[in-house]
Amino acid sequence: MRRALLNSIARSLTFLIAAAAPALAQTDPQPLDTARQLIVVTTPDWNAVEGRLQRYQRSKPGQHWKAIGNPLTIVVGKRGTAWGRGILPPPGPISLQDPVKKEGDGKSPAGVFRLTSAFGYAPQPQPGWKMSYIPLTPTVECVDDSNSQYYNRIVDRSTIAAPDWHSSEHMASEGTAYVWGAVIDQNATPSAAYGGSCVFLHVWAGRGQGTSGCTAMPQDQLQPILAWLDPAQQPILVQAPIASYKKIKKAWNLPNPPKS
Repeated sequence: MRRALLNSIARSLTFLIAAAAPALAQTDPQPLDTARQLIVVTTPDWNAVEGRLQRYQRSKPGQHWKAIGNPLTIVVGKRGTAWGRGILPPPGPISLQDPVKKEGDGKSPAGVFRLTSAFGYAPQPQPGWKMSYIPLTPTVECVDDSNSQYYNRIVDRSTIAAPDWHSSEHMASEGTAYVWGAVIDQNATPSAAYGGSCVFLHVWAGRGQGTSGCTAMPQDQLQPILAWLDPAQQPILVQAPIASYKKIKKAWNLPNPPKS
């Protein structure tokens, strides 16, 4: 009787975990198969603030990934990382112990994400940059109000007839953090309420100083990444604690993680 009860509980937990996993992401057929630029970020564990970043590239889909440059030290959220909503759900059931990203939790999203746009305080991008560019004028905001129809979108308030949000990042007022940056498509298309918003690659405040949920690094190391990113190469960010990365590496045909 006891064994049957334990087996029933185990089956129920497995079902609940499996049912939760698809809610973490919007699926997209073979997004990693077609990507030719890849950024991998790993951290020691779910609570770690510092981690490592490595760029990879390949000339066509199906080839092995080739590392570009040396690994970089980065910081993630001040409370570590948690499974976010990307273009692929985690392969297989997630553990009950694994955190799931929520709005305002101070965690950076783990998972697979597209990198879609660059931004900065300058009116124009640097010469040679290929990503679409958002100049951060004083009226540009990133909406983090889950009840807004503009939730998790960068908008120009001056162009919105009836702003319906009560909370947002005034991106031009973020000091050195947003001198340059790139948008990480976490919880996008469509955004789930309270699933996390306004996640970027941006300039850090220094080693050990975590972000509100972004991935950050020194400006002189971020700028070459922004110059390298090319939408024609379908750039992808894969971000996870090292133990989780090793589990998904084979399933997603990923390269070796950044060296410590």
